[in-house]
Amino acid sequence: MRNYLQKMKVFLMVTAMLFAAVVSANAQSREVSGTVLDKTMGDPLPGVTVLVKGTTRGTNTDLDGKFTIPLQPGDQVLVFSFVGFSAQEITIGNQSVINVELDEDIQSLQEAVVIGYGTQDKKEITSSVASISSEGFNKGNFPNPQSLLTGKVAGLNISTPGGSPNAQPTVRLRGISSFGANSSPLVVLDGVIGASIDAVDPNDIESIDVLKDASAAAIYGTRGASGVILITTKKGSTKKGFSNVTINTFGSAEQATNLIPVLSPDEFRARRPESSDFGNNTNWRDEILRTALNGTTNASLSGGFENTSYFASVNYRSNQGIVKNSGRETLNTRLNLSHGALNNRLRMNVNLAFTDTEANDIPGDALLFATILNPTMPVFDNSPEGLLNGGYFQPTGFDNNNPVALINTRTNQTKVRNALYSYRAEYDITDDLIVSAQFSQDILNTLNGQYLSRLDGAPNGGRNNNGIAQQNTYDRINTVISGNLRYEKEIFDGLNMSVLGGVETQLFEERAFGAQVRQFLYDQSWNNLGAAGIRFGNNTNIYSNAAKSTLNSVFGRANFNFRNIYFFSATLRAETYSGFGAQNQTGYFPAFSAGADLSQIFDMGPFNQFKLRGSFGIVGQLPPSPNLAQSIFLNGNRILLDANDINTAWVAPLQTTNPNQFLKWETTRELTFGLDYALFDGKITGSMDYYRRNIEDLLFNVGVNVGQPNPFNPGGSQPNYTAGSIWANIAGLNSSGFEFLMTANNINLGNGFTWTPTAVFTVYKRARIQDIGTGGLTLPEIRRGIPGAPGVNNSDVIRNIEGQRVGDIYGPRLVSIESDGTAVLSTTTPNEFERLGNALPTGDFGFTNQFNYKNWDMNFLLRGSWGHQMLNSFRLFYEGDGNATWNSVITKNTPTNPVISNAPEQISDFYIERGDFLRLDNLQIGYNVPTRSSAISNLRFYAGVQNLFTITNFTGVDPEVRWTDTLDPMNPDQLAPGIERRSTYFVPRIWTTGLTITFK
Repeated sequence: MRNYLQKMKVFLMVTAMLFAAVVSANAQSREVSGTVLDKTMGDPLPGVTVLVKGTTRGTNTDLDGKFTIPLQPGDQVLVFSFVGFSAQEITIGNQSVINVELDEDIQSLQEAVVIGYGTQDKKEITSSVASISSEGFNKGNFPNPQSLLTGKVAGLNISTPGGSPNAQPTVRLRGISSFGANSSPLVVLDGVIGASIDAVDPNDIESIDVLKDASAAAIYGTRGASGVILITTKKGSTKKGFSNVTINTFGSAEQATNLIPVLSPDEFRARRPESSDFGNNTNWRDEILRTALNGTTNASLSGGFENTSYFASVNYRSNQGIVKNSGRETLNTRLNLSHGALNNRLRMNVNLAFTDTEANDIPGDALLFATILNPTMPVFDNSPEGLLNGGYFQPTGFDNNNPVALINTRTNQTKVRNALYSYRAEYDITDDLIVSAQFSQDILNTLNGQYLSRLDGAPNGGRNNNGIAQQNTYDRINTVISGNLRYEKEIFDGLNMSVLGGVETQLFEERAFGAQVRQFLYDQSWNNLGAAGIRFGNNTNIYSNAAKSTLNSVFGRANFNFRNIYFFSATLRAETYSGFGAQNQTGYFPAFSAGADLSQIFDMGPFNQFKLRGSFGIVGQLPPSPNLAQSIFLNGNRILLDANDINTAWVAPLQTTNPNQFLKWETTRELTFGLDYALFDGKITGSMDYYRRNIEDLLFNVGVNVGQPNPFNPGGSQPNYTAGSIWANIAGLNSSGFEFLMTANNINLGNGFTWTPTAVFTVYKRARIQDIGTGGLTLPEIRRGIPGAPGVNNSDVIRNIEGQRVGDIYGPRLVSIESDGTAVLSTTTPNEFERLGNALPTGDFGFTNQFNYKNWDMNFLLRGSWGHQMLNSFRLFYEGDGNATWNSVITKNTPTNPVISNAPEQISDFYIERGDFLRLDNLQIGYNVPTRSSAISNLRFYAGVQNLFTITNFTGVDPEVRWTDTLDPMNPDQLAPGIERRSTYFVPRIWTTGLTITFK
């Protein structure tokens, strides 16, 4: 009986297993098949990902949009997803055939990328292009549009050393791209090429697209070598009868941070002779600093009716500086109007913008002396001598100026008027052929006025000249006339083509005038130059100039898309520029790019996009002035033939440069390999790029020997050099880099709490100089960057040597500090200096974080740069006790035992510091108030802070990368990066609170 029962158990177990196996086999043999179509076009969609929800099991549709997928027990839902289309979920049930139609993803359509003279779907892009919408902009009080992108785009470095409200950021895309020409990206504003960045308020920007590589920028020919930034402003709604009013207003308070530590008055007395003690306790920085209170208001009206849409806005910004008497006020107005006629076959757009800015600057020396002036000196002096200086105490000796007096007795005002007009019409000749034309003008008028008061007692100041006044004007008109034809057609099943051809003329006109006079009976400011008694000689000047040039272009582009899998693009632009030499006025700029989304070909697991792409392009660079190929004559000295008769005064012409018939554009050749990827149905997206860039024929002003033959002017009227310099194409640069971007979209942290982090970083291989010299001109190295007086004004510390990196810092090494405080250097002979570092970064990064919880949101950005070194000028000149009147800086790198006692003779490695930094650039918290009002559609309160903290070992004012030397602010030197000048504006921390309200 026992054996029987055991046999029964075995039999039942085997029977159950067989039954389960049969059921399982039947279940596994079940399949679902079907076809996926584009709902709008009705075409089959190849490469659509079909997944069983909750698993990684899936397949892709074939070239006819068909799929077959095996099922297992428990499979209930299929998920269909494809780049550019909204994902769709279908319950399986008992169905064996499931046909699906996918809608185009509206968000994806909104992310169409502006690529120059048109747009392209993001999935089709095969060049290196970055696109940031208004939702992704930096949050905070930004008076300029460039700051919206800081830390957001891999390869794009935006730095504003210091915190002056009037400073314009230095923008570099993939590092340095020129010696003597412009290294900042070209700005295209609503299709207006070369528009002033001040012509748009940050509040009015809808999106910014960055063309990073030569392939993408080649459509702009001789203006694309440094990259292109395309700004698109907001438009109205196409919804009939729709309109709303949005008001965004916020206020901010700014306070100075990271002030360099100096000796207190008592510490100063202890380390200086008794004769240096004036008996006061003065904190000079407190005397010139303030808590700056700023306000910004933006009001916009947008809407649409019939076939018309409109957007109008008014923006007012008041930005006080943290230094008294510095600040900026800007009023910007804009109207964007679009209208469709003839059943919307004719589309017309008008964009009008006007910007009015008034800026007040303070002397840079005030920032220096507020840090290092003797803290025992008084601010005011009521003695008869002091009253001649306006009641301010004026120190004696070299470089001893009262900073309070400087900011109150000197005026530097700038008024800028910028008008931008753009008219565009587009007409559908057929459903496939579109013709368009655009006319635009960007008109810039700048007026600068400066006055040094009769009470300005500083050396060479207004008092010794009885007042000095000057006015300078600069007017520029940039006119663009453009027309093109665009043909879009499906050539055959699955192959779509878009071809663009166009012509364009750009006219550049500029004019300048300036006058400086002195000796006023009483202070007149800069508005009455005629009140000055002396208009010739020292501290006077008068000048005027004008220039015109023309750039004519023909361009074409062809894009191909095969079944949303394979992509190809080709571009060619030919340009003729009147400002180049007679032998080289026309250039050709081709580009090619191709890509394939492998996820649409192979099963790549979690990847729903894996687009490999490669591109090559050639772009150019215009010269900084349109007359460099010609002999340039300026005004020489004024000569009196009879010293007693002013009527015998003449001004002889002075030739400054020689002609060059062969002067041409700089040429940049760039090769890029990239990957665009998306994982887990777009939960993780990003891109990677590797590029190599070679720049040839760099424009540079080279010294020559007068009287030697000029090989650049054969057959000309000047066969020999008749001036001491010539503009020529003399050298090359090569560089490379790697860029990375990754975004994790809406990570669910539970309970409705989501997090979207975005990380970008760039690794640079610094630019190296190649092949310096042409036509008998040889420059084995270019030396720049004199630190200055006192004592360090006899050698250049930045050396650009053939075969080496741009921005290498050279100097002696500190051998020792003797017991008496004497600093001993390895050498004081410039030719024996060693390479101490490099001023350009090896990497940048940005880490943006967006948190959302119900009606709350928080956004913050961490960013930084690494690998760059900088000369700390404050430590170099003021770290020791070598001067009896200047204060001493006491950073964490300052030696204290013993204290340096001698004045500096040269820089040394002791004053070269790493500029690596990590900064919490901005943080903002907002709350969207729920509203059921019939009149209010949105109500949001927010608060934030900028520059909350910086982590760095640099002990100067600001560790930001110095791409140029600003010793001469009007002519920044790209070959002398890495010097923190002593006039650097203090860095503010900015606290902001604001309100946004939208009325229906």
